[in-house]
Amino acid sequence: MALKIASDAFGDGKPIPARYTCEGEDVSPALYWTGVPEGTKSLVLVVDDPDAPDPAAPKMTWVHWILYNLPTSSEGLEEGVKGKDLPRGIREGMNDWKRTGYGGPCPPIGRHRYFFKLYALDAVLPDLGQAGKSALEEAMKQHVLEKAELVGTYQKGG
Repeated sequence: MALKIASDAFGDGKPIPARYTCEGEDVSPALYWTGVPEGTKSLVLVVDDPDAPDPAAPKMTWVHWILYNLPTSSEGLEEGVKGKDLPRGIREGMNDWKRTGYGGPCPPIGRHRYFFKLYALDAVLPDLGQAGKSALEEAMKQHVLEKAELVGTYQKGG
């Protein structure tokens, strides 16, 4: 069975409800996954937006959330999970707001895509501190067994 990530809040390729954005409560959606491959030692979650700042002329990928060293026994994350509620050993990386934790969609213009990427690794990563996405990717690049994606979209209301 292939690694899969999903949410009850929105379907793949579908709009993310405002509750999970800067126009709502800005809480993380519940996520769940299946099909963790044999040999997996830890999981990594990265949520980012490759359409920043404008989907018509993207200039960067904006990082919304980084979690690493999720245990292989986990089957997901509950809605609105905060760092203090995470099981021991899970590490949080730095998002592009220069803080840890989830930061929901808040596009300045147009409809953006938000990629919820789950990686199965053959290793538990060392404590990288509050590393950003590039440091995390460097640390895990030789360890990815499988990757799954869930994509949501969001455009601010008028």
